[in-house]
Amino acid sequence: MIRVAFVTLACALGCSLAAPIPAQSLLLERSIELPDVRGRLDHLAMDLEGNRLFVAALGAGSLEVIDLVGDKRVARIERLGEPQGVAYLAGSHRLVVASGSSGRVDAYDAIGSAAAASLLHVEDADNLRFDAAANHLFLGYGRALAQVDPRTLQATRQWTLAGHPEAFVVEPTGHYVYVNVPTASQIAVVDRRSDRLAATWPVTRASANFAMAIDASSGRLFVATRRPPLLLAYDTKSGKRVSELPICGDTDDLFFDSARKQLYAICGEGKVAVIRQRDPDRYEVIEQVTTAPGARTGLFVPDRSTLFVAAPARIAGAAAVRIYRVQ
Repeated sequence: MIRVAFVTLACALGCSLAAPIPAQSLLLERSIELPDVRGRLDHLAMDLEGNRLFVAALGAGSLEVIDLVGDKRVARIERLGEPQGVAYLAGSHRLVVASGSSGRVDAYDAIGSAAAASLLHVEDADNLRFDAAANHLFLGYGRALAQVDPRTLQATRQWTLAGHPEAFVVEPTGHYVYVNVPTASQIAVVDRRSDRLAATWPVTRASANFAMAIDASSGRLFVATRRPPLLLAYDTKSGKRVSELPICGDTDDLFFDSARKQLYAICGEGKVAVIRQRDPDRYEVIEQVTTAPGARTGLFVPDRSTLFVAAPARIAGAAAVRIYRVQ
């Protein structure tokens, strides 16, 4: 009774018994500025061994190379026609850049040197994905997906799509590549063992399906739409939608964190939505972290527990890469 009376008296004098503040999922560690880089920033890639981050600066027509030890830009590849996709091939130490308006895909063995190989006359070259286990590089362009030889950059297989491909994911242990085709409001399922599509899944009651991620262990494919802004979850065996969840707007990149069972949706409205997977069919937004207006692309690096977010230049500040520690 004496202890209760003491607490009551102390609170009467102004103490607060508020609930503890939950820990943040993402902690902003630092930002690295990109001076003189104007316009839209597109996709990112990382060289883990060399501690370098690559940023496709679409608006500036350049590929920016950031040293993550010195926290500064150390090189750039200029005079690119709207660079969009970028992939780093760790085994060969090769950097591949896909540029939309120039219709080129170029591979560099050393920054500052001429391209070691090129694929020319590619309509609207966009996203790149590298399957290191199979040594296959995939390119989304025009109205097709191509499997590309990473050494010569020549297409070895192509699949025709119903529209321009945006984000796509390669099954880490299976035979399929899942492709967002927003102009057709569908997901194309590409069978890597043949020259045909295995299926197409309609995206209904939503449109502008740009971002995509996968949880291969539970057989769930995730798609982020912009109209309205939703996270959709599909069963990869049946192609059926099993869940949908409102998220922030203008998403262009989406990542699944298998260790923590959560997703990160990078939204151009200036937020990152952290989404918890309660089970394969149930999801909830547990946090929305403020970033910067127009910051809608990034890169999650599981080995570093780090999320990079690309923030374009604004009147009040230079373009920058924001680096978040995943708690």
